[in-house]
Amino acid sequence: MKKIMAAVMLILLTVTLFIAQGTSASAAEKVDYSKVRIREFPVAMQCWTFHTFSFYETLPKVKALGIKYLQAYPGQVLSKDNPDKKLIHTMSDADMEQVKKVLAENGITIVAYGVVDIGTTEKSMREVFDFARKMGIRTICAEPSFEDYTLLEKLVREYNIGIAIHNHPEPSKFARPEVVVKAVKGLDSRIGSCADTGHWMRTGVNPLDALRMLDGRIIDVHLKDLNVFGDKDAVDVPFGSGKANIHDILAELTEQNYRGFLTIEHENPNELENPSPSIKKGLDYIDSITYFKGYEELLSWNNGRCGKHGWNHYGPGYFELDEKTGILKSHKGMGLFWYSKKKFKDFILEVDYKTEVPNANSGIFYRVPDVPTSDAYIYNSFEIQIDDSQTGIHQTGSVYDAEAPKLAAFNKTGEWNHFKITLKGRNVKVELNDKLVVDWNMEPRGKIREYALEGYIGLQNHDYDTSVYFKNIFVKELK
Repeated sequence: MKKIMAAVMLILLTVTLFIAQGTSASAAEKVDYSKVRIREFPVAMQCWTFHTFSFYETLPKVKALGIKYLQAYPGQVLSKDNPDKKLIHTMSDADMEQVKKVLAENGITIVAYGVVDIGTTEKSMREVFDFARKMGIRTICAEPSFEDYTLLEKLVREYNIGIAIHNHPEPSKFARPEVVVKAVKGLDSRIGSCADTGHWMRTGVNPLDALRMLDGRIIDVHLKDLNVFGDKDAVDVPFGSGKANIHDILAELTEQNYRGFLTIEHENPNELENPSPSIKKGLDYIDSITYFKGYEELLSWNNGRCGKHGWNHYGPGYFELDEKTGILKSHKGMGLFWYSKKKFKDFILEVDYKTEVPNANSGIFYRVPDVPTSDAYIYNSFEIQIDDSQTGIHQTGSVYDAEAPKLAAFNKTGEWNHFKITLKGRNVKVELNDKLVVDWNMEPRGKIREYALEGYIGLQNHDYDTSVYFKNIFVKELK
């Protein structure tokens, strides 16, 4: 009987592993991470990285790395000259003001606090939330010991401060992502995961699988790369040199439209006195794989919500913005949704778009010379055309009415397309879905009699009865 039971268990284990591997493979096949244009994420430093130093000693080290944001932890000594005073949520108001003053002198802001024991009572939790509010902190990292989140959710809503549930390795309660998923199900969206990629690896959890599982509920990321996978004694190494697959992790976070911080927490016992060289090497690696490094995103994001700040609309119709996804949808027309904060001279503009029908008409105007108050902008600024049903100088990818695309590079109707438009002096290059379709030295043509070498960028809502969608609008000025 024992042999039969052992055989059954072996079969079940094999089937389970097969299913798990199949699930992982299917998820991996879902996205080709090599083609993802990785966005530039804001970077913060978890002060535990420098826990052998005081808080005030930590600040210049963080500043020297070019990092402007901190995640403080409870208990770090404020100054080596007075080891009795610590950065903690029970500190006095006077000490908080002193910390703010020193932070301002170094140009650094605390954006998160933890991992902190928030206790189980309203009094103990309010102490932490009050401290966070006074310090301007947006996220509290914790590992709640209770099962009923009613009180915690009430405080999150009252203070408008998020809770990120951290995952220390096993035997921690939250070591595995499915436990966090279950804990936050149905709760306020400001309660989610503090995704520690290193601790997942120590538990034997693939960080990519965990991130996919937590899609939409990631509040903060403790980004780590380890020298080995599945070993509790693994140590941190520079990003890109370990087993975490940092490239695909950042690609996955880009795909999820994650808008939080990459918080660096470098834990290597051999580098306690000087972790900065490894951190710098890791930051350089992140820069090397960040497609939108140095770009400005023209739709603003704040606390996970997208906004149209800086944009105006001229003419009939309008653009509707989905605040969660950052997708613009045109309604009616014909008008121009234009970015009014500044004019652009030489620049690279990148934007994704898709249409509902093959003959949907829209376009991207560049170097609109003046604030649009009439339809005159149509005759003195060029437009990169969107209309798959047309040909020649009116087809998608053309400089409308002036220069035809070399080829039809647009995707099927309903699929996203990517424009890369480069303006340098009088030359315009248009790449559609990574194919060069226009390389033209501009001159007055068609409806354009004169044009400017500097101006506003605008998106056209042309059709009354069909919509065009835009997202991921990035600009990089060329000096």
